[in-house]
Amino acid sequence: MSDELLTSLLRDVSRSFYLTIRMLPGAVRRQISVAYLLARTTDTIADTELVDVPARLAALEALRGRILGLHHASLPLGQLRVNQGLPAERILLERSEDSLRLLQDLEEADRQLVRRVLDIIISGQELDLKRFDAAKADQIVALETEEDLNDYTYRVAGCVGEFWTKICAAHLWPAADLAGESLTCKGIRFGKGLQMVNILRDVPQDLRKGRCYIPAQSLKTAGLTPHDLLSAQNESRFRPVYNQLIELAEGHLAAGWEYTGALPKRQVRLRLGCAWPVLIGARTLGKLRRENILDATRRVKVSRPEIRSLILRSVFLLPFARPWHAQFGKELELI
Repeated sequence: MSDELLTSLLRDVSRSFYLTIRMLPGAVRRQISVAYLLARTTDTIADTELVDVPARLAALEALRGRILGLHHASLPLGQLRVNQGLPAERILLERSEDSLRLLQDLEEADRQLVRRVLDIIISGQELDLKRFDAAKADQIVALETEEDLNDYTYRVAGCVGEFWTKICAAHLWPAADLAGESLTCKGIRFGKGLQMVNILRDVPQDLRKGRCYIPAQSLKTAGLTPHDLLSAQNESRFRPVYNQLIELAEGHLAAGWEYTGALPKRQVRLRLGCAWPVLIGARTLGKLRRENILDATRRVKVSRPEIRSLILRSVFLLPFARPWHAQFGKELELI
């Protein structure tokens, strides 16, 4: 797969994260791009609802085996390919062998880091499919506890922050430059925060698929069931539970902002690439604070003009330490 095709695929399947990938230093851009491309491939498999769950699980298991180098059998993706509504996702599946070759072309140490993070991500996707196998709009299945939510956000996103830190430390700075373990913990929270934003934004859409990522125990304390969240009229009763989760997401993103600030100042591209998703996430939380999140007719998101403005401002402020560090707080002041 040429670099041009790799770039075009990444651009087509990612709106905001592609901006981050473009800003990455050359020493890590390819490794992170390959990991993201394969993660999007597994995500496409997991999300193809027109194909039954056993077939999706079989495809994920086959792809995991190929990623881990356990076998070389062809992938059972035919049914999945023909059921893709988006051309970019169909191409992702069609070019899966090329993506796997890109993985094989990486250096051994990098390949092992990519394999580990993808193994964890796939485990989260498999758990999700099994947990929600019988879920539908009139039969909502919810996570049970806050620990279930924490485990899920680690598997599908927190592990990415861990991977990101290790791959960058291996190529961009000497181990003595940073407190590695502390930075890794912040990187994990960074990833969890971004996933929490997705969960909080997508509550109405997930509910109509029979999925509830709001823990049932938390809802029970407010006298609610997952089914109650289908009615926008219950928003005021749900709001205290929801705000607690917003605060959790905000805390994770604050750790992500600390992570960004702890990166070596000479790593300008990396700092910008990390700053943008944190700031976009903070802006999204601000919007979620003000909206009736149970209203399925309204989709909360940060607009493209807002993203462009945020990016330009961050680039302008980068040389100025105090205004730069104040950006995250200013985004939260919009809440």
